[in-house]
Amino acid sequence: MTLPLTIAFLPLTDCAILAVARECGFAEEEGLALTLIRDTNWATVRDRLVYGQVHAAHLLAPLAVGVSLGLSQHRASLLSPFKLGLNGNLVVLSRALAGLLPGESARRIDHPGDVANEIADALRASGKHPVLGVVHRFSSHALMLRYWLASADLMPDRDYSLRVLPPSLMGDALAGGEIDGFCAGEPWGSLAVIAGAGEVVAVGARIWQRGVEKLLTFRSAWAEAEQESVDALLRACDRAAAWCDNPANRESLAALLSREAYVRRPSEALLPALTGNLLLAAGQDKVQVADVLLFHREAANFPWRSQGLWIYSQLVRWGFIPASVEAETAAAAVFRPDIYRRALAGSATPMPGASAKLEGALETPQAVGSVRGRLTLGADRFFDGRVFDPDAVADYLASFSCNQD
Repeated sequence: MTLPLTIAFLPLTDCAILAVARECGFAEEEGLALTLIRDTNWATVRDRLVYGQVHAAHLLAPLAVGVSLGLSQHRASLLSPFKLGLNGNLVVLSRALAGLLPGESARRIDHPGDVANEIADALRASGKHPVLGVVHRFSSHALMLRYWLASADLMPDRDYSLRVLPPSLMGDALAGGEIDGFCAGEPWGSLAVIAGAGEVVAVGARIWQRGVEKLLTFRSAWAEAEQESVDALLRACDRAAAWCDNPANRESLAALLSREAYVRRPSEALLPALTGNLLLAAGQDKVQVADVLLFHREAANFPWRSQGLWIYSQLVRWGFIPASVEAETAAAAVFRPDIYRRALAGSATPMPGASAKLEGALETPQAVGSVRGRLTLGADRFFDGRVFDPDAVADYLASFSCNQD
């Protein structure tokens, strides 16, 4: 007997694990019949999950935290025992705005701090107040832009405006002059570049080398009542994630995601994030960028509580919520390594021994303690060299000179 499960998702390259779990039979082998519902914006995905229209969702990590903290429409207790990958975002500016920056596109990728300062200089010299697109106000994209630009003393509202748009509409909005740039998950940045509407000026994987992105998220009450179903889905997703990360499967994965049911865009627009071979501007040679999107290796799916706390710190920093012990505890509780360990206890997947870590502390790959198997974590530095200690959130927040009042 197969158990039907319904999951809402957005058409992004990082919906890959869910698509592969269904199409390659991993879910079926776990006794699950997956139905994947394609939506166009994150608010709809959120509402489908919160109001019980689906069993689980492909969800922005800060949105999962925000819903649990009562910051986004109807408050609900959510939990996320599995990350659907790391990184995957590009920052794209209009050709006109990118043209104000010195140097070649390829030089910028490895120097995001310098680029933020160059953008600040360009805006002050030109008097421009750009509008930058983000996919939701509680998104890794919005938090990443704020964090990155604040390093150059560029503050939202004062120096630029943020506008929420579905990822699939970013390129058209940029081409039509409605926005001056955006941060979005692939393939929407690559598509805007291919269309000649903009240039890539930063890659999310260079702003935070192992940045938390999308989560597989459940309503807490349902997940606690249906533990066997949750565990079966996590096992299927773990196998799918390993399949997605295998370089031999990249062409097949791009073809699968290009189907009508998923991203509905040509394979050549999906391959850049999968291979790291990025086109930064029309007419230029492609540039190889490491770790643009990770699906499985280096514990990419492990739900570190410290990443939930980093999100909480940014929500406090930007004035979305006052600091409190209750909110800090609730944010960390969205990430559930205990469920991850329970579900994958019988698998070969290496299991971190800790549930939290210093974020941004690794400059090079490092072997770490593992309950089972050998585990190496990749470099996870923030571009500005800061380190987030989940046991010292208040000190971390106090270290910023640029905070939203």
